[in-house]
Amino acid sequence: MAALIVRDLRRQWRGGGVWMPVAFFLLVATLFPFAIGPDGETLARVGPGAAWVAALLAALLPIDRLIAPDVDNGVLDQLAVRGASDELIAAAKIAAHWLGFGPPLMLAAIPAAALLRLDGAALWRLEAALLIGTPGLAALAVATAALIAGLRGAGALAGLLMLPIAVPLLIFASGDGPGALKLLAATSLALVAGAPFVAGAAIRAGRAS
Repeated sequence: MAALIVRDLRRQWRGGGVWMPVAFFLLVATLFPFAIGPDGETLARVGPGAAWVAALLAALLPIDRLIAPDVDNGVLDQLAVRGASDELIAAAKIAAHWLGFGPPLMLAAIPAAALLRLDGAALWRLEAALLIGTPGLAALAVATAALIAGLRGAGALAGLLMLPIAVPLLIFASGDGPGALKLLAATSLALVAGAPFVAGAAIRAGRAS
């Protein structure tokens, strides 16, 4: 599993998959104040929600490169022949996807907080929400990528599948108080626990067809 994670991380670094989500996240944080206006109080109130929408879209950006290239190249078939379960492969891809965009987004949240006029307390809460919730986004992205692998127009279909399911993450991540973070953690944990089985079943279905 560690070898699969390292392999996917190397591919992300070579293909620029690490910097694209960060650049997109910062671009949204830069443009959002122009759309809302310069009022600091308004920006501070809606900033965390805007940051989380940007994080969701950043997780969606590389979705067509998570599973489909390995399906097309026969890598998943080779791993299956060697005895690796599809669920294990999916779990490794979830871990690699999160390592590729989760920690970089948490670092990018620091300058984004300044652009969105977030104070220290709001920044710490945003960082905690990103730490708790981005694994769920990674799991959801990999499961979605497995479901759409090999389909025509997969990029548009990915958004239609992933965005509605991610709504609870956005609601709890943007909420106030420790209760919202607990609900975010429960939702993220459920996605991380269930996504490998969904993705594994989708990979097997694609192989059978």
